[in-house]
Amino acid sequence: MSTYRDLAHRGSARATVLRTVGTRERRSHLTAPRVPTVGIDIGGTKVMAGVVDADGNILETLRTETPDKSKSPKVVEDTIVELVLDLSDRHDVHAVGIGAAGWVDADRNRVLFAPHLSWRNEPLRDRISGRLAVPVLVDNDANTAAWAEWRFGAARGEDHLVMITLGTGIGGAILEDGQVKRGKFGVAGEFGHMQVVPGGHRCPCGNRGCWEQYSSGNALVREARELAAADSPVAYGIIERVKGNIPDITGPLITELARDGDAMCVELLQDIGQWLGVGIANLAAALDPSCFVIGGGVSAADDLLIGPARDAFRRQLTGRGYRPEARIARAQLGPEAGMVGAADLARLVARRFRRANRRRVERHERYERYVEARRTNDRTSQGTQ
Repeated sequence: MSTYRDLAHRGSARATVLRTVGTRERRSHLTAPRVPTVGIDIGGTKVMAGVVDADGNILETLRTETPDKSKSPKVVEDTIVELVLDLSDRHDVHAVGIGAAGWVDADRNRVLFAPHLSWRNEPLRDRISGRLAVPVLVDNDANTAAWAEWRFGAARGEDHLVMITLGTGIGGAILEDGQVKRGKFGVAGEFGHMQVVPGGHRCPCGNRGCWEQYSSGNALVREARELAAADSPVAYGIIERVKGNIPDITGPLITELARDGDAMCVELLQDIGQWLGVGIANLAAALDPSCFVIGGGVSAADDLLIGPARDAFRRQLTGRGYRPEARIARAQLGPEAGMVGAADLARLVARRFRRANRRRVERHERYERYVEARRTNDRTSQGTQ
């Protein structure tokens, strides 16, 4: 599977190596080995895996549905391992990076809480690395997406970036001066669970009125299905498209119909975009970044979503007209950003793992030379007697 397979089975300095990764990312990525790594992006509805080279190019991608959330965490872990092993049949995999849709601790080992998955204090890194013969890195999926956009996408050259990923829910990340800001406990950037409507829609996190309940893929689909279930005249287009089977209404279908001019779908995306702009304005007041990058699957709607978001942002921005406005851009890497960023961050682990292995090999070679020298001396001594 990997050039590291034999070395990985001899013993493990992996845990020590992984703990050294954290605060030197900006400097480290410049000297990371130019080797292929696998990135995994785990969301509430899909698991995507891909082999990524050192320039951010995707060499191959696999995708599958996320196993039902009611099943044990091991089911998702089995899916991750199967995807990596499948890719490793055709590629030399040197490390695996996982972008998880949940709160990852500061050591980037445990998923503390995942609103859309059954992970609770789950030691994901250790469980996966225990089953694969390569080093593994785990981070929040929005952090990995922000890293990818800063390295290869819409945020190149930006020093202060806020990433917002719109998928099943809303993820977020902060990147300053080439470093992902994870906070003291590793869970910074969970913007989707800011309360924007007290007593509003119930969120899977347990609270009510979270931002992601008004500006996310789930919110988009919920509104469309409610209108269709009510047999609203404005929903006739989408009802006809799904032949009356309301559960078949999905985010991509809504986006497709909006592009075709369906008035209801256009309006729903405008509503989602306006809520997105309100949240961005609040984040601008708190963080004052130079750039907001909008990614995730819902961002595929492009100007149908981003346009209303920019308009709402300008209306809601504190001090509007008297302060510079942050740039709002769609992620260039699209839904693959989290996967690409996870793979690129894993390359930093591969560098340290290779260095640790090289030192072990050098020590072994020195020992072999020492043993051979002892044998030569013993033979010489016996010959002179």
